[in-house]
Amino acid sequence: MSIAAKYEYYQAIYDRYHSASKKEQKIILDEFCNNCNYNRKYAIRLLNSPLETKSITSLSRRGRNKIYDEAILETVLTDIWKATNLPCSKRLKHLIPLWLPFYQKQKISAQIKQKLLEISAATIDRIMASSRSKLSKKGLATTKPGSIIKKQIPIKTDQWDEQQPGFLEADTVAHCGSSVAAMFVYTVNCVDIATQWTEQRAIWGKGETGVLNAIRDMESHLPFLVKGFGLG
Repeated sequence: MSIAAKYEYYQAIYDRYHSASKKEQKIILDEFCNNCNYNRKYAIRLLNSPLETKSITSLSRRGRNKIYDEAILETVLTDIWKATNLPCSKRLKHLIPLWLPFYQKQKISAQIKQKLLEISAATIDRIMASSRSKLSKKGLATTKPGSIIKKQIPIKTDQWDEQQPGFLEADTVAHCGSSVAAMFVYTVNCVDIATQWTEQRAIWGKGETGVLNAIRDMESHLPFLVKGFGLG
């Protein structure tokens, strides 16, 4: 069926569809999908939108291709998202060019690859909304927020000039597998915000003496003076 014929058919059934009962609408919808070779969701979207907004070209099969493309995009994005431990959409956008060349779960076209490289963070959020609701981040947190002491510590913002080297963010990473029982190794990790210079030291347990010694050792190896030190 030509696009012009599809448009005439669409106009002919539009009023009949909206005045029909739910059972009759299902029959009309089935006929519409079969006669025009449309995806069911796309056909429903056409029939539920205002008639005057549809032109002949809008009834081409591009809508079906879009649905198919988004299904492939969601699959690839979800695979990369899970492999990188569920980062936010803005981080995932920057990870895609690094991971895409090694993606082998299924063959994807050059067009899909280009869409993945150009995709925005907002589009990632929209496409992956259903996947995000089903999965949670891997890993165990070994630090609990101290609500009592937090209320006693004064907070000041914008006190660092992060364009200059010397302002560090630090945190510990637990190498405990799936259990936090007993003692295990931690990595004390420090990152300079301006230069992205990193220093890491391994410590046994998370006692204050071991952490302090690790920080002092890292400070002695930095090529600049420490001007600010924040804990993650």
